[in-house]
Amino acid sequence: MRHFALTALPLALIACSADNATGQNAVLEKPFKTSVIADFDAPWAMTFLPDGRMLITEKADEMILFDPKNGTKIPIAGIPKVDSAGQGALMDVVLAPGFAENKNVYFSFSEAGPGGKGVALATGRFDQASDGTTKLDGVKVIFRASPYVDGNGHYSGRIAFSPDGKYLFFTNGERQKFDPAQAPKSTLGKVLRLNLDGTAAAGNPLAAKGFHPAVWSYGHRNLLGIAFDKDGRLWEQEMGPKGGDEVNLIKPGLNYGYPLASNGSHYDGRDIPDHKAGDGFEAPKVWWNPVISPGGLVYYSGDLFPQWKDSLFIGGLSSQALVRVKLDGENAAKADQWDMGARIREVEQGPDGALWLLEDGGQGSRGRLLKLTPVG
Repeated sequence: MRHFALTALPLALIACSADNATGQNAVLEKPFKTSVIADFDAPWAMTFLPDGRMLITEKADEMILFDPKNGTKIPIAGIPKVDSAGQGALMDVVLAPGFAENKNVYFSFSEAGPGGKGVALATGRFDQASDGTTKLDGVKVIFRASPYVDGNGHYSGRIAFSPDGKYLFFTNGERQKFDPAQAPKSTLGKVLRLNLDGTAAAGNPLAAKGFHPAVWSYGHRNLLGIAFDKDGRLWEQEMGPKGGDEVNLIKPGLNYGYPLASNGSHYDGRDIPDHKAGDGFEAPKVWWNPVISPGGLVYYSGDLFPQWKDSLFIGGLSSQALVRVKLDGENAAKADQWDMGARIREVEQGPDGALWLLEDGGQGSRGRLLKLTPVG
């Protein structure tokens, strides 16, 4: 395992502030200090335990219990076999509602199975023995994407619980197969609403129309972030094709267009019709071209950066950026884009309101865990 260092990076001076009305960019100082807390091997996701420790997933197959106070890293046993080829990974990790009592952890991962590969959703009980040995006990897969197909891309696999704790929302990417995003019986290219045991929730809006009973919305590409805001709205970000990265307000039963509509184009140059009024598809609230390659997503509700309350923060992969989107009810607008000098895979809000980032660990990034706090 790599050693950690509590060091502050120099404050970089250049960032991009997008003026939504003019499209102009301004030069400004970063309003945060960046501290390097630890280094990991291609980390993918993180979540905080009630005591301030963290669960961090690494791409290959490792989940780690990490203590940011002293740098201790403890591998967690019980993780199923992960197929990490290409974009495959041990993916998201989220604590169950009522974790303080039930100790349940939900996580997603890519696996090989009959007919190909797909993303699976699993749960297990966090268990740490007196000698420090840690495992997820009773791990079981409670949901698998359908169908499993060949290829190593666009698994998605993000998890969010409804504010009332009754439902689990799970993203399934369209696996670079295009058409499944519109196919009713497939879960690919969809946002799903499940019960906590992984079964399809009753009352999902498209079941009566012949869709897979878990489908909540469809017409998506590679959904790498979902988060609820303070008023219970569900926001989602996804990678578009060549151009057209999106932030969407997810509403039940709506078709978000892909691959029939997108503000980007196919990588082979073929055009995709842009979103336009009256086309029958729900258009994104915000979109980017050139792309930012969005990774993780978090809704900010903390007090440490009060000026950023009611914002979404997005990790930028190819853009090597931290991106802020300002929310206003059902509307959203580009706000800030800070150059982080590395691919940012994940963004999380810490218990004290600090922002925590995970570098991707690929294509020149080092896989570091960063903590952002106010300057001064």
